[in-house]
Amino acid sequence: MALFEARSIHKRFGARVVLENVNLSFEAGQVSGIMGPNGAGKTTCFHVLTGRYAPDRGEILLEGQSIGGLPPQRIARLGVARSFQVMNLFDDSTVLENILLALPDFRARRHKALTAAFADAALIDEAREVLDQVGLTGREWEPSVSLSYGDRRALEIGVALAARPRILFLDEPTSGLGTEATLNLARLIARLRQRYTIVVIEHDMRFLFRIADRIAVIHWGQVIAEGTPAALSTNKWVQRSALGELV
Repeated sequence: MALFEARSIHKRFGARVVLENVNLSFEAGQVSGIMGPNGAGKTTCFHVLTGRYAPDRGEILLEGQSIGGLPPQRIARLGVARSFQVMNLFDDSTVLENILLALPDFRARRHKALTAAFADAALIDEAREVLDQVGLTGREWEPSVSLSYGDRRALEIGVALAARPRILFLDEPTSGLGTEATLNLARLIARLRQRYTIVVIEHDMRFLFRIADRIAVIHWGQVIAEGTPAALSTNKWVQRSALGELV
């Protein structure tokens, strides 16, 4: 059984059908990709998978448990974490504070002061361990706004990891990154895959082909092809779409 599955997902907005009979599965321990041209439905698919939109029909399963249509906060607590194309960080807080605020044990304190968390050595150690995973050890006390764009992207991924996810969804993680920062992100994902199941929706197809084990191609609101990067590079449907020139 796959860790995460979408079965016969349909989604429409008014008279416009955006997703039609979408089936996807993501295996534990793999990096999976979702790609497609602009307007293909991949972003809507991503939002349905992570709970921002409820599917009109179909099932979404996490380890066999139906989660489709649950509130996003409930889905997150069940182990589905995501990043955002537009980064969502607390710029007035330090790097360490951004991670602390996302830890489940910190959130359980509810309205208690942030300063109380600094007396809890276990919380600090957990936050530092997350920062080590994303390559930000030694940057704990820097304001998050002072980080480079690439390091801010790493911190955002760290915030998602702080929730202790079973599966991590990354939304256009290379958006706004230069060549070197994109290479650093690829290296980060290569490290994280040793511990996490990762799903990436991405406009940079060369990047996706470099990091993913399997990729689903969405076009016209449907999955038109799925397979390894090597198999997709010769797939007739991919070649006929606007993606052909990129692969």
